[in-house]
Amino acid sequence: MDSSLLGIFVTVAIAHFLALLSPGPDFVLIVKSAIKNGGKKSIGVAAGISSANALYIALCLIGVGSILAKSATVLIVLKVMGGLFLIYLAIQALRAKKDSYKELALVETNDRQSDTTWLSEFITGFMSGILNPKNLLFYLSLFTVVLTKDINLSFKMTLGIWMTTVVFFWDVAIIYLLSTSRVQSKFSKVAYYIDKLTGAILGMIGFSIVRSAFTK
Repeated sequence: MDSSLLGIFVTVAIAHFLALLSPGPDFVLIVKSAIKNGGKKSIGVAAGISSANALYIALCLIGVGSILAKSATVLIVLKVMGGLFLIYLAIQALRAKKDSYKELALVETNDRQSDTTWLSEFITGFMSGILNPKNLLFYLSLFTVVLTKDINLSFKMTLGIWMTTVVFFWDVAIIYLLSTSRVQSKFSKVAYYIDKLTGAILGMIGFSIVRSAFTK
C-alpha cells in the first residue's frame, strides 16, 4: 500500500471510529440487550448491526448508495420505518414487568435464561442498522470525500471489510464489558430501570426520526 492509499485508509478509519464513539440508537440497543440477555445472545445484535453496516458500505462502494441518497422518497420511507421500529422496541421495553428482571440477580450471566434467541437478536440489530438512514448518509458522505474513481476495487473491499469488522468487535467489546460478573452484579440491581430508560430514549429517537421525515 503506497503512502497516498495509506493516508486515505487512516483518514477513513479514524473518522469511522470517532463516529462509533458517538452513542446512537444502535449503541442504546446493544446496552439494552447486553444487560437483559447476557453476552452470548447479545452478540446477535452486534452481528446484525455490523451486517447492516456492511450492506450500506457495499452499496456506497459500488455507487448504489448515492442513488438511494438522492431519492427523497427512499429516505422518507427509511426514516418512517426506522422511527416506527425504534418506537416498537421502546413500547416493548416500557411494557415489561419488574418481575421479569428479578432472575438477573440470581444467576450468572452465562446461565441466564430469556425469551429471546440469538437469531431474534440478530434480526433486531439488523433492522435497527438498516432502518437508520444516518448510516447510509454517513458512509456515503465519507466515501465521496476520500474515495475517487482512481481507487482500485481491492482497496475499497479492504476498507469495507475493515470498517465492518471494527463495528462488530466494538459492539462485542461493549457487550462483554456489560456482561462481566462485576459489572453485571451492579447492573442487575438496576436493570429494570435501565431498560425503561433505554426504552424511553429509543422511543424519543424514533419519534424524532419520524417527525423529521415530514419536515424540511
